Amino acid sequence: MNIYIDNKKYEIKEGKNLLEACLQLGLNLPYFCWHPALGSVGACRQCAIKLYKDEDDTKGRLVMGCMEPVRENVRISLEDSDAKGFREQVIGWLMTNHPHDCAVCDEGGSCHLQDMTVMAGHNYRDYRFTKRTYNNQDLGPFLNHEMNRCIQCYRCVRYYKDYAGGKDLDVFAAHNHVYFGRCGDGKLESEFSGNLAEVCPTGVFTDKTLQSHYTRKWDLTYAPSICQGCSLGCNVSAGERYGTLRQIANRYNGEVNGYFLCDRGRYGYEFVNSQQRIYEPAIRPHSNGTVNKEHIIEVVAEKIKKGKVIGIGSPRASLESNFALKQLVGTDNFYLGMSDSDHDHTGLALKILKEGPVRTPSLHEMEQADAVLILGEDITNTAPLMALAVRQAARQQPIHDTEQQLHLAPWQDAPMREAIQDKKGPLFILNTFPTKLDELATAIHRGAPDNLARIAFALAAKLGADITPVSDLHEDEKELVTRMADALMAAKSSLIIAGYGSGCDHFMKAAANISWALQQQGRTPMLSLTLPECNSLGLEILGGHRLDSAIDVVKQGEADTIIILENDLYRRADEHVIDEMFKHAKEVILVDHLYNQTAEKATVILPAGTFAEADGTLVNNEGRAQRFFQVFVPKGSVQESWRWFLQIADKAIIPRLNGLQNLDDIIWAMCVAVPFLEKVQQIAPHADFRINGQKIPRESHRYSGRTANLAKENVSEPKPSDDIDTPLSFTMEGYRGEPPAPLIPYFWSPGWNSVQSVNKYQTEIGGHLHGGDPGLRLLEPHVNGKPHYFREAPDHFVPIPGHVQVMPMYNIFGSEELSMYTKGIAQSSQDFFCMYMNPEDMHQWGVSPGIWVSFDVDHHTYQMVAVPNHWLPRGIAALNAGLPKSKIIDLPQCIRLCGSESLHIAR
Repeated sequence: MNIYIDNKKYEIKEGKNLLEACLQLGLNLPYFCWHPALGSVGACRQCAIKLYKDEDDTKGRLVMGCMEPVRENVRISLEDSDAKGFREQVIGWLMTNHPHDCAVCDEGGSCHLQDMTVMAGHNYRDYRFTKRTYNNQDLGPFLNHEMNRCIQCYRCVRYYKDYAGGKDLDVFAAHNHVYFGRCGDGKLESEFSGNLAEVCPTGVFTDKTLQSHYTRKWDLTYAPSICQGCSLGCNVSAGERYGTLRQIANRYNGEVNGYFLCDRGRYGYEFVNSQQRIYEPAIRPHSNGTVNKEHIIEVVAEKIKKGKVIGIGSPRASLESNFALKQLVGTDNFYLGMSDSDHDHTGLALKILKEGPVRTPSLHEMEQADAVLILGEDITNTAPLMALAVRQAARQQPIHDTEQQLHLAPWQDAPMREAIQDKKGPLFILNTFPTKLDELATAIHRGAPDNLARIAFALAAKLGADITPVSDLHEDEKELVTRMADALMAAKSSLIIAGYGSGCDHFMKAAANISWALQQQGRTPMLSLTLPECNSLGLEILGGHRLDSAIDVVKQGEADTIIILENDLYRRADEHVIDEMFKHAKEVILVDHLYNQTAEKATVILPAGTFAEADGTLVNNEGRAQRFFQVFVPKGSVQESWRWFLQIADKAIIPRLNGLQNLDDIIWAMCVAVPFLEKVQQIAPHADFRINGQKIPRESHRYSGRTANLAKENVSEPKPSDDIDTPLSFTMEGYRGEPPAPLIPYFWSPGWNSVQSVNKYQTEIGGHLHGGDPGLRLLEPHVNGKPHYFREAPDHFVPIPGHVQVMPMYNIFGSEELSMYTKGIAQSSQDFFCMYMNPEDMHQWGVSPGIWVSFDVDHHTYQMVAVPNHWLPRGIAALNAGLPKSKIIDLPQCIRLCGSESLHIAR
């Protein structure tokens, strides 16, 4: 489609508005209220342009660029004096009551308001009278609130309420007073509240965690990274100053997280700065404290040569580190450091995604689904950004209908929402507990996990799956099956979600059956399976033995030395089981970055780099391999886990790792040994990549104080550290153009100092980055393959007299290991030392709410506080997963009542 801007002809894609068109063409047109993910409402009046009827029209009229659609041969002007004057006046109005406090504002120097003010030509403030002021609110540990900086763009409430589904932030108005906040002080309840800091174009909502160790954003050293908080693999930019991680910001990836992060991913980074960090190697009991790096490498090499060694990997460590350990100890001696339940679920997910004919979607593709079925998973807590995607998917069908009926474009947000009202597309949820997505659901069904899975199997049979029929459903369950089948068959692109959250693998099998049956019926379903940790799928692809096999090997004396990679084994199996294993081990060598319960048992400790101090590759639940890069040079003897293993292998003369020295070397060796991972070599440029002979700088050109940082030690400027593993430099010197997408450490463009500069990096607004989004998919469906259905549904759950089946219950704040080292997240976590039970079960067993319930696991006694939960079926109980210092990990388990006040495990 051709358009004319200031008498120059351009070609633009149909379906855009004129503001998007201008930005996509690289033209600078100021705006505030418009956002690519939120659409247009025309609230700020800042993107005024002159619109002409035709080429003979010399007068034209002022319109708002964000509200005017692109049309064939449309003529507009950005440089018209009336348009420029109007934009300058508008920014003057908006700034009337602004405090002009850039010098003390957290956003100063990286503020969209500053950029747009300069762009619109507003140089001097004309208002000389008393300004309108407001009281600020305490919004919890994550966000600061400074209402006096507000310019009433309405972005915050549109994002928080309309997009993310929040209920506790709103706009309040009386005559010329408009206030954006809560009814009163209190922590924002949404799991996505931190995005307000990036959505807000001014300094009203700012990152409180950054303020606690504040530095200007241009003085941060950045690197492209991957969130460690769950299996979705959201892209982030990690910022460092003075050797501490200061901030996690969103790094746009059009296929994965887009413009947003969850609060766990954004704020759960303080483990990098924790006082429990391990910075120096140590040997027990032979040394008093630490030893030097060279000596301990020799000591560990000798232990490996003399002992019977096994290695235990980790789903939170990189592919490279797990591979290096596997090669160090040998394939037969490598064990997956996952709990039995996590291993079963991850192995099943890999089998389904590798062998099945249905595609697993990216988060962006999930947003386009027009019918959704969620089986046994509370994705708000196990895969938060997936829940945000489902919220957008629930609008797809009514949006499509409204487009057809009223000829509205999806970006016309206000009229579209007015037309849709409360209409929702098909969303069905089968889960034991209530979830935050229930408010959007077409139908919800609760019950014991096995019984819900039977309904899902019946749905698969209804859709034509070749499985054993489920014949004993109630009438309301049969009606639900029919409704779900009709909705999924009518959908153009349905989405089936299941995962590990309930501890019942039958949900994954049922989800596979349903999606495969839909595929056989000629539909185009999508299947998404959540996984426990950031590299669970990558570890499963590498392969290894079960953790319980490692425990047996050590107990039977077939191994006396254990090398543990970035793993607290007390989070993988019940405490007494791990205690027993360590009791039989002669040497426990731990490579990790945090001093945890496993570290207390270690005879040798080697300090590993966190994601901020290391380079590596993770594979998300979609099967997308993505690279994270070192942000800064760590303190002490800290280095990548894989580098420790290479150095040890060199001393121990391990041929499998002979000659490997850097990141590219180990990636090459890994891809040779595991051909399935061949694409990992292509996901980012190699270390020798240069643009015009230059590396990519981690620091902005505005970076200051490199000499002053170390002035107390030496006034001479020190030589910057050299990065031998990547094309990135630890300095502000280097190529100043746009690097390849996987290497973009931060977004910046002349005149665009805020996060809004991402527009300059996109092929189209809200689309892919130039050259494609980071990461490559390792898993693609076998479209022409015949599915091998999971034929047998689980047996109907029947409570056993005197017993309860204990299932896990996940929370976004608290269930994940590393994020709990962040004070704000720890404060936001629930009371974890409790067992949820059906009130009728409690009454039957004489258990009063709030009392300590005692029960045994293999003759080991534990205690939890009994808490009634009306959603639990009879015979089902629940424990919060990821309990701090928990002694009970292996869930689900069957617990037997023994006496009036104690419960015992039935083995």
